[in-house]
Amino acid sequence: MAQTTLDVDFSGLGFLDNREYKDFVSRSRTYSGTRTALDFGLNIDSLNSFVVGANAIHEFGAIPYFLKVNPIAYYSFHNKNWLFNAGEFPRTGLIDNYPRALLNDTLQYYRPNIEGLFLRFINNKKNFTETMWIDWVSRQTDTQREEFLIGLEGKYKPNPFGPFYISHYFVLLHDAGAAILTPNDHIQDNGGAQVRLGLDLSHKTVLDSLSIEAGGMVSLDRTRGVDQLQSPKAFVASAYLSYSRFAIFNEFYAGQGSHTIYGDSFYEKKFYNRLDFIITPFVASRLKGQFIFTVHRTPGFTSNQEAFKLTYDLGRRKIATFN
Repeated sequence: MAQTTLDVDFSGLGFLDNREYKDFVSRSRTYSGTRTALDFGLNIDSLNSFVVGANAIHEFGAIPYFLKVNPIAYYSFHNKNWLFNAGEFPRTGLIDNYPRALLNDTLQYYRPNIEGLFLRFINNKKNFTETMWIDWVSRQTDTQREEFLIGLEGKYKPNPFGPFYISHYFVLLHDAGAAILTPNDHIQDNGGAQVRLGLDLSHKTVLDSLSIEAGGMVSLDRTRGVDQLQSPKAFVASAYLSYSRFAIFNEFYAGQGSHTIYGDSFYEKKFYNRLDFIITPFVASRLKGQFIFTVHRTPGFTSNQEAFKLTYDLGRRKIATFN
């Protein structure tokens, strides 16, 4: 007979992110603060769980103390092939690996949860993963617009022992009007997609990690009743290498500028290169602290960014058992 258990999890993110953007002066600012999350999970059996809690953010020096408290409340089904979540649940570990051209990296600071549905299928025998999700951004009222994001992500590795893999990402924002329409108000669809071919050479060199990817991106933008679908295209490539506590990440973008509302604005340029130098001096069980120095290069501008991030997760701890 399956036992019902109660567990608790505590996690957090501390960040100090200074951005000196010469080509985006309005975004040249410092993001700083701490996110803390506490939740309790009621596990009906080994497959079904209900989780409730809260995720709060405090920005350094801010009054009132908490800028916002996001509720955590969701149902989760999980077996060896499927993961299904319904409710308000953390994006960390689920969709936090999307390219910045599609989902920008400030979402982890200010929008930590997915509010909707998430479904992931994993076939370990075929080395295949596919993910689908929907995230409600804004609920329609008389004055507030109806907005939601839908996304797809997948990865396939033909040879489990080989370095080659293919991955894809897709995000689309549906932005509809408020219940009481205003003049010249139109429905907008905006998003983008990437397909990448990759090589994971992590265990074939002296480096701890080495991966190289290249592919294409298309962004999508349409204001219904005003214009036709706009679909600018570009080439994307990235490389990541790490050794001990040092790492370098480089991403290159060239082509037509992409206007993706939830993506990073740098990709609106026809050329963009991002170079990260990463040092991880603080490593312990369930804790990691990183310094990241970034150089952004666009036509006519060179910008810089310095960040420190501390992440910790105590892991789920069982605190009670019910027969």
